[in-house]
Amino acid sequence: MAQVTKPRVIVAISGASGAIYGIKALELLRQSGGYETHLVISPAGARTISEETDLSPAQVEALADVRHSFRDIAAPISSGSFSVHGMLIAPCSARTLGGISVSLGDNLIVRAADVCLKERRRLVLLFRETPLHLGHIELMANVTRFGAIVMPPVPAFYMRPATVEELATQTAARALDLLGITVSALKRWPAEP
Repeated sequence: MAQVTKPRVIVAISGASGAIYGIKALELLRQSGGYETHLVISPAGARTISEETDLSPAQVEALADVRHSFRDIAAPISSGSFSVHGMLIAPCSARTLGGISVSLGDNLIVRAADVCLKERRRLVLLFRETPLHLGHIELMANVTRFGAIVMPPVPAFYMRPATVEELATQTAARALDLLGITVSALKRWPAEP
């Protein structure tokens, strides 16, 4: 059996607005060179990629080391015995959040997230919805109790971004930081003199 040489990270892109966050995370992980990336894109995520970016879903898939079908709930990442460092869902739709909250497991994104939670691995959800109603808040509370980290992609302005790309890169870098992955693109709050 082949040994894992690089830690594996799962990146999932669901159908909420903000596909750029998942794309930036893949780019940052590729630039770091230290991780094997596993990608799952939902059908709605593929549509969002086409609507919001100049990339095709195939071009985004090419950024990952391994691609998995959204419907393949028997993929390696659906098993707790398959070692992964953690998982980032960027963006995370309300439907995906709801599925994780009730351990639905009817698609690979939700199943892999459920596996991360049961194995006590890090799971970061860039929940992309606003405004919030009580149902959203309760779902976020549920997954937080289960061990997930909910990180709405709120822009950081202390870095004085000049472009949307800079904002998206900072958000993706911060999400990876929550997974315990430090990338050089992350701009931290300035230290005291």
